Amino acid sequence: MRGPHNIWRLVQTGATFERSGAMSVAMDALETPKPIRIPIRFLVWPFQFLGLKGEKKYPPVLRALIALGPAYIKFGQLLSTRPDVVGNGLANELRILQDALPAFDQKDSIKAIENDLNIKVHEVFLDFEKPVAAASLAQVHKATVKSTKQSVAVKVLRPGIEKAFLRDIDAFYFIARFIELLSPSSRRLKPLEVIKYFEGIVRAEIDLRMESAAAAEFYSNTKNDEKFKVPKVVWDLSSKRVMTTEWVDGIPVGDLDLLKSKNINLKKLSELIIQSFLNNALRDGFFHADMHQGNLRCGIDGELIVMDFGIMGRIDLYTRRVYAQILNGFINKKYRKVAEVHFEAGYISYDQDIDKFAQALRSVGEPIFGMEASKISIAKLLGHLFEVTERFGMQVRTELLLLQRTMVVVEGVGRSLNPNLNMWEVARPVVETYIKENLGPKAVVRDIAESAKAIVKFGPHAPYLIEKSLRNALDFKPPKPHKRRLPALIGGVLLGLILGIISVLVLFLWFN
Repeated sequence: MRGPHNIWRLVQTGATFERSGAMSVAMDALETPKPIRIPIRFLVWPFQFLGLKGEKKYPPVLRALIALGPAYIKFGQLLSTRPDVVGNGLANELRILQDALPAFDQKDSIKAIENDLNIKVHEVFLDFEKPVAAASLAQVHKATVKSTKQSVAVKVLRPGIEKAFLRDIDAFYFIARFIELLSPSSRRLKPLEVIKYFEGIVRAEIDLRMESAAAAEFYSNTKNDEKFKVPKVVWDLSSKRVMTTEWVDGIPVGDLDLLKSKNINLKKLSELIIQSFLNNALRDGFFHADMHQGNLRCGIDGELIVMDFGIMGRIDLYTRRVYAQILNGFINKKYRKVAEVHFEAGYISYDQDIDKFAQALRSVGEPIFGMEASKISIAKLLGHLFEVTERFGMQVRTELLLLQRTMVVVEGVGRSLNPNLNMWEVARPVVETYIKENLGPKAVVRDIAESAKAIVKFGPHAPYLIEKSLRNALDFKPPKPHKRRLPALIGGVLLGLILGIISVLVLFLWFN
């Protein structure tokens, strides 16, 4: 809290929510207890005249967030991917914030591009069209590069967005603390952690160089994937406040009528979205963590086109293997195996009862089997799974939370295309292929080879380590040398021999 503006922003926020009618909607979504709800409404109501009016064409919460500015809009976008926090109804309502916001003046875009790239727009581009999409932090223009005749998408940050964001983030922390103080029950939603996570995301997003790097890496990982397209970055026309990529035509995934009119197979498209996401997460460990309808297009041939790389997720190789085994265990109803994986990975402490944990996992998985496909929800399953693991002492892992949230969003997108989508059946081939390639005999051989390469790096140090080990053993003087000296000497010699043998084997493997 760096100034009195936080108090004013809190008052203005509350007044705007009350004036727009969003206060009661938000409290219902957050399940605010009546003893808390009544005092808040009583305190805010007299000051509602200080609130911003907003545009009446939007529902109450949207009206309030859009009126309060870009940082609030971005926070609403984040909440649109968190139905576990705000409920499905409000989450669906907030999706309009993803790419259907009012654009800013085109003159401001041109000014930003010319200042940041040190160019003249009319000299570099044959044309520079009006915005084709506008979101909370930036908007996109279609243009044609003069020198190459290439059609490109030029993304430009909103004027003053950095200053506006930094001004509001302190207020968000203040509001989160205020909510925790007034409503202890809200602490289960971890408001402060949500704000911290939000801050990290947006700080990365307002530096478009980071997004360009993410897009380039994602393109490199997926360029050979069938029916999956990531636009290439045009680096010489990209900077901190401007990002330029090749232009890719496609139908918005949310426009079902247009997709049907173009004879797009919606069932196959829904499966492609799910399987592409799982491939990115498991195979590459680098996945698009904001796969809502606004960031997805479909080509005429059914190709999935992915855009906007501001929010990306990473999981390391070990975590990927653990996650794949957990998913596979649920798919095949092997709850004991799922429990063992949690214990082996250190997610659950060994002082817990593994049989009771397996029983709890059965309560998570069994209800979904035998259900109609339209009623199976991986979102609900993952939510229940996190409740169970938390009860058994598992600490929250940030990378798995982001993966869970993205799976919830991806499932929602898939269901919008195919209400009868069976997530488990669609996920099965990807998960089983990954396990076969990464946990089978070939994977063991590959792991040994990688381990050998890692050890061989220390090959030049082996003589020194052996000599040091022997000298330490010979120089060791325990309190009772007649009982301890011989075992220590033998241990040192054995250790030296083992190191020597390993070094020889590694060098043999490396050069042969």
